[in-house]
Amino acid sequence: MIARIWSGESPLWLLLLPLSWLYGLASGAVRLSYRLGFKKAWRAPVPVVVVGNLTAGGNGKTPVAIWLVEQLRAQGIRAGVVSRGYGGKAAAYPLLLDANTSPVQAGDEPVLIYQRTGAPVAVSPVRSDAVRALLAAHPDVQVIITDDGLQHYRLARDIEIVVVDGVRRFGNGWWLPAGPMRERAGRLKTVDAVVVNGGVPRADEIPMCLKPGPAVNLRTGETRPVSALHHVVAMAGIGHPPRFFATLENSGATPEKCVALGDHQALSAEDVRKLVTPRQTLVMTEKDAVKCRAFADDNWWYLPVDAALDDPRAQQLIQNIVGLARG
Repeated sequence: MIARIWSGESPLWLLLLPLSWLYGLASGAVRLSYRLGFKKAWRAPVPVVVVGNLTAGGNGKTPVAIWLVEQLRAQGIRAGVVSRGYGGKAAAYPLLLDANTSPVQAGDEPVLIYQRTGAPVAVSPVRSDAVRALLAAHPDVQVIITDDGLQHYRLARDIEIVVVDGVRRFGNGWWLPAGPMRERAGRLKTVDAVVVNGGVPRADEIPMCLKPGPAVNLRTGETRPVSALHHVVAMAGIGHPPRFFATLENSGATPEKCVALGDHQALSAEDVRKLVTPRQTLVMTEKDAVKCRAFADDNWWYLPVDAALDDPRAQQLIQNIVGLARG
């Protein structure tokens, strides 16, 4: 229903317009207060790169953040990552992640980034607190990447990268809740780079695609081509589950059932086991895998994806960040 409203297919978005106007007025006032100096943003002692979006829901920000960490590491630059930690509830903030941190504490995306990259990661609702804690623990970090946080103006930033879903774009173009927008599309004119995940990019946008690797068994770490798995049940608790299901099919899998869960939805062993029979194979996103690894069964697999930005402007973006990091 929400997807139909935000796309404009359902006329119910018209009933929500007054709330959207209030949302737009409030969010615009916050941004203006920082631009005019009525509120002060905190500036970190190292460059800050924001990876964010203009819309609610998943666009591919986390794969881009991972790509940045890995690209910068290849250039000899050590990056740290901060996040709001949405979906997690730590006993105290800021929280520095380690090998024992669970998604219940930190949220699924920060744990995924930490496990995938090994980079220092800190979470806090106040991102400046997360940056301070991360730099205190890792003084050799040369640049901070924030996973989401484009609208978190309390943290000053040096580079803004917006990730856009190239298929869904901006729906009906209205602010929440009548549409999917946190900020209107005109905000793109003020950012440093626009990365488009799938679809057809426009002339000033950097194209990106998500390339799947082999499926990985949650218990053993064994890898197999996803096409070699049989009686597949697909599970996705991300912002746009159909993208994952399409990726599976394009990789040669034919799911017998596709289960779409809520983004950041908490998962229990009982809930997940009900989705498959003993003869079936469960294939999930890597984001879901970080929540299920502790209680996984033998027939549970996940499909990792990597952001691929094969465009000269993407490498120029990396060089710009490297230049800032080296001062």
